[in-house]
Amino acid sequence: MKKIALVTSLFFIAITIVSCGDKANASSKIKKENLLKAEKRDNEISKGAPVIKFNEEVYDFGTVDEGDIVEKSFVVTNTGKTNLVITNAKATCGCTVPTWPKEAIEPGTSAEVKVKFNTSGKTNKQSKTVTLYTNTSKGIETIKVTGMVTPKNKKIQS
Repeated sequence: MKKIALVTSLFFIAITIVSCGDKANASSKIKKENLLKAEKRDNEISKGAPVIKFNEEVYDFGTVDEGDIVEKSFVVTNTGKTNLVITNAKATCGCTVPTWPKEAIEPGTSAEVKVKFNTSGKTNKQSKTVTLYTNTSKGIETIKVTGMVTPKNKKIQS
């Protein structure tokens, strides 16, 4: 047992000596272009995160018939001091499809996030949420479409 402990200790000492060597060479491995990118990124961060503002966050489409497709464009305005980027948008179900701007939204400008909701197979009260993944301080923003879907009349076969 003592031999195993001695061998294990020697092994860890050897690893420590090998891994701690040649520290002066570490700074030579830093790429200048990465330093410039990091400096630019840090300058953008110091300006503050972008701020997203919607013309409305919840859209009530009222009452529609089952099978209708509801479409809504939400206006997104960047009220911050740096570019707003929406990296992804996901809906609560496959019946709702978001379309968002893939390019950055500059400070003071607006863009549209479009939402299509297919009511086929969806009846009665409906509420669908779209989650936007952004570079705002929160990181996640949400918008919603809600309303009532009147079921189709089902024919009774005898």
